[in-house]
Amino acid sequence: MDLELRHLKIVRAVADAGSLTRAATALGLAQPALSGQLKRIERALGGELFERGRDGVRATALGELVLERARVLLPALSELQEEAVRFARGGAAGYRLGGTHGPLLGGLVDRIAHQEPGVPVTTYTSWSEREIAQGVAAGRLDFALVGACGESAPPEPGRLAWLEVARDPVHVMLADDHPLARRAEIELAELAAEAWTDVPGDGCFGDCFAAACVRAGFTPACVYETDTASCVHLVQVGRAVGLCRATFPATPGVVARPLAGSPLVWRHLLGWHPAAPAAARAPGVLAHARSAHAEALARSSGAAAGGRTAARPPADQAAVAFSITTGTSGTSPCPPARPVRTAAMESTTS
Repeated sequence: MDLELRHLKIVRAVADAGSLTRAATALGLAQPALSGQLKRIERALGGELFERGRDGVRATALGELVLERARVLLPALSELQEEAVRFARGGAAGYRLGGTHGPLLGGLVDRIAHQEPGVPVTTYTSWSEREIAQGVAAGRLDFALVGACGESAPPEPGRLAWLEVARDPVHVMLADDHPLARRAEIELAELAAEAWTDVPGDGCFGDCFAAACVRAGFTPACVYETDTASCVHLVQVGRAVGLCRATFPATPGVVARPLAGSPLVWRHLLGWHPAAPAAARAPGVLAHARSAHAEALARSSGAAAGGRTAARPPADQAAVAFSITTGTSGTSPCPPARPVRTAAMESTTS
């Protein structure tokens, strides 16, 4: 007997019900008929899937393996069937968007939902740009909204098509009472004595940042690696400084200032698989992403302060800290570079 999806549904129903009697009722079958089908499934798979007892049934190790696969395959098939029916009836396929953390993804979702009401949009976020790109390459996502430092290549360059959404100079975020906070722009070398804060990531930005610091004559001695909200909080209370995109939103207790000479540049990128059905929608998604970037730039902390913002307008996240892992995070003590403010301040996620 060849294994079919209906067999996986039976296995899942038995596991969910916890007994053959309850599973038979849920499936609309007589219990002897369900028991016979389950035995045939077990013979096809080479072993028992459930241990029978007075209190019901419990999955064996083989049963757990089958259930693990079933919990992935059955929802995926259901989603495929729904999309196929919708497409066959003339409805547009949905959008599956993946991105690194930040407001640009939200802006993109908003624009798609406004232009195509009723069309489903799902999102997936990760600190890993490679993970998102691999999701698009494997067909799990339609579009990737990520970034790259300077002219560095995006992930999966041989499998995905990439277009630049926007290019921004990298800014530094400081507490609003920092001695340099009133400056229009800041030399990177002036921050040599500071502690830094960053978020996790697997892109190229860590190497770019380290190289820029070496050119400026120093090596960061201390890096706090943590989540976005904590990064912002550490800046707010004066414990550290961080790097941010030009689209960093206006945030209480924090200012963002350009780095003199733009030693670091961030390219916002949109990627898709050129052979996927979603490729036909790439121009529209790109236009939406560029509009989202322009709006984020207009409400950024740099714009609020009247400072210099984008090197070339229009899209990704107004994300807070980049990943600037230098090998020191978690290995060296990080004393405050200046007196720490004690007043509680609101943490703002990007």
